[in-house]
Amino acid sequence: MSVRKLCVLALFAGTASAADRPNVVWLVSEDNSTHYLKLFDQHGAETPAIAKLARHGLIFDHAFSNAPVCSVARTTLATGCLAPRIGTQYHRKHVIVPLPDGLRMFPELLRRAGYYTANNRKTDFNATPGKEVWDANSNKASWRGRKKGQPFFYMQSFAVCHESCLHFSQQVMENEKTKTDPDSVFVAPYHPNTPTFRYTNARYRDRIMQVDQQIGGVVNKLQQDGLLEDTFIFYFGDHGGVLPRGKGYAYESGLHVPLVVRVPDRWKHLVDAENGTRQKGFVSFIDFGPTVLNLAGADVPEGMDGVPFLGEGVTQKDRDSRGEAFGYADRFDEKYDLVRTLRKGRFEYIRNFQPFNFDGLQNNYRYRMLAFEEWRQLYHAGKLNDVQKQFFETRPAEQLFDIEADPHETKNLADDPEFAELLKQMRERMNERLTAMPDLSLYPESVLAERAFSNPVRFGLRNKANIAQLLATADLQLGSFADAKQRITESLDSDDANIRYWALIACSTHGRAAAELTDRISAMAANDPSGLVRVRAAEFLGLTASGDPVPTITDALKKSSSGIEAGLMLNTVTLLRDGKPGYDFELASDLFSPEHLKNDTVQRRLEYLAP
Repeated sequence: MSVRKLCVLALFAGTASAADRPNVVWLVSEDNSTHYLKLFDQHGAETPAIAKLARHGLIFDHAFSNAPVCSVARTTLATGCLAPRIGTQYHRKHVIVPLPDGLRMFPELLRRAGYYTANNRKTDFNATPGKEVWDANSNKASWRGRKKGQPFFYMQSFAVCHESCLHFSQQVMENEKTKTDPDSVFVAPYHPNTPTFRYTNARYRDRIMQVDQQIGGVVNKLQQDGLLEDTFIFYFGDHGGVLPRGKGYAYESGLHVPLVVRVPDRWKHLVDAENGTRQKGFVSFIDFGPTVLNLAGADVPEGMDGVPFLGEGVTQKDRDSRGEAFGYADRFDEKYDLVRTLRKGRFEYIRNFQPFNFDGLQNNYRYRMLAFEEWRQLYHAGKLNDVQKQFFETRPAEQLFDIEADPHETKNLADDPEFAELLKQMRERMNERLTAMPDLSLYPESVLAERAFSNPVRFGLRNKANIAQLLATADLQLGSFADAKQRITESLDSDDANIRYWALIACSTHGRAAAELTDRISAMAANDPSGLVRVRAAEFLGLTASGDPVPTITDALKKSSSGIEAGLMLNTVTLLRDGKPGYDFELASDLFSPEHLKNDTVQRRLEYLAP
C-alpha cells in the first residue's frame, strides 16, 4: 500500500479537511452518445460549459458505457462489475439481485472512508444497493449537507435530454420551432432523411444545449462555494442514444459516450497529463468507480472488474495502453435479445446470438417516437435503401466494423476475406471474455430467476463449465451448416435442456440450410419436456415456413407457470407475427394465468399483441 493511502486510512476515523482528499462530482446527461456534442463530433451541438471543463482537464475520445440502457449501465457504474457476471443485465429487472459476497457499491466505500455522498436523484439499480450508499438521495440533495471540511462525492443526472423528450406529437412537430435548423442538421446514413428525422435530430441537439447550460450552473455553484479547485468534475452520458438505433442497441451509437474530466489545480499531481489533451486510451463504466476510489486514496476491491484510469499510480502510458472495451445488451423492457460487443482499436466486433431477432422488433416505449414509427412505415412501404432497411431485417451472427472508415457501422466486414484473420482473433477474444466471466446470459432469464438470482456469482462459478458448453453450442451458428451438422444433431439429443435450446437457435440462424432436420425439430416442438425448447423448435419451423408454430407456442404459453418464461415466449410470438413470413396468433385470455399477468414483460407484450 502506498504512503498516501496509509495517510488517508489514518484519517478515516475522523473528519479530514478538503485539502486532505479531493472531492469528486459526476454530472451525467441521460441518453446521449458522442455524436451529439461538437466537442466529439463535427455534427454535434455547441456545448460551451462542457468545453470549458475540457480546457481545464481531459477529453476521453474512447469512453464507453458497457450497456446501452440506463438501469444496466448505472448498476455497472455503481458496482464496477460486468452485469452479465453478477446478474444485473436485464432492463427492467424482474428480480433485484444481491451484490456479490463482500462487495459494496463504491459510494458506500467512500462513505466508510469518511466521504459525504449525495445523489440528485436517479439511481435505477438492478442490485440491492444496501442502506449505506448515500448520505442524501433526493432531488434536493447537494454537497452542502456535509460536515465542515468533509470531502464529498456528488452525482447529478440531467433528464432534459432523456428519450422521453422526443415523444412529441405530429402537432408539436408542426408548431414548435427548434433553435437548431432542421434543414442543416446531420442525419445518420442508416436513417431516412425525412422532415421527421431532421426535426427529431434538431430537437435533440437543442436539448443537449440545455443540458450544457444546466451543467454550467452546477459548476458555478461549486465555484461560488470555493470548491472548484478541490474537485474533480466528471461529465459523461449514462449511455448512448437517443434517436432510433441508439439507446437500446449495442452499436457505437448506443455505447460510445462523451467523457470530460476537469482536473482541479490542487490535485493536478494525481493526473499524469496536460490540461486540454485528448486521451486515446479506452475506458468503460466498470472503470469509473475504481477511478473515484483511487482518486480518494482508497483501495479498489478485488471483486470489481474495472481498473482506475486516473489517480496515484496511473500514468499516461497506462492510459494509452488501454485498447479494449466490452459491451452487452440483453432484455430491454419487453424486447429480448442477446448481443455482445468487443471494441478493440479501430474495430468493433458484434456477436448477435439471436440474429433473426431483428433490431426493429417492437418495443412499446421506443415506438412512442414518431421517427421510430415512420421508419417502420417506410420499410413496409419499400421506400428505404439497403442501409436504411437493415434495421428491420435479420442480422448476421457476426459483424465487424472499421469505426474509423465507417463510423456509423453500415458496412459489415465479417465476410470479407481480407479481414478473416482479424475476425477469428476478435471471436476468440470475445469467447475468452464470456467464459472467464462467466456470462450468465447463456441461460434463459427464467432459468436464472429460478436457479441463480439468489447468488448469481456463486451460480456462475459453479456452472462455469456448463456455460462454456452452452457457448460452444451457440457458436454452432457460425460458419456453414454442413460443418456444424453433426454437432448440432448431437446437441439436439442432449439431456441438458439449455444445450437443446441453443442448438435450436443455431438451426434458426442457419434457416433453410438446416431443412433436413425439420422432422426431428417438429418432434421436439410436439414432445420436448421443456416449454422453452418447444417454443424454440416452433420458432425454427415458423422462420423457415416448414410448419405452423402457432399451436405449439399457444400450448407452451398455457402450460407455463412462470411470468418471465411467458414473456420470453411472447418475444417469439412478436417476431413470428411481425417478421417474415408472418403468422396470426389468437392470444385468448385463458392462456395467461394471474402469475403471468403480474409480469411487466407479459403486460407490455399483450398491450401490443392483444390490445
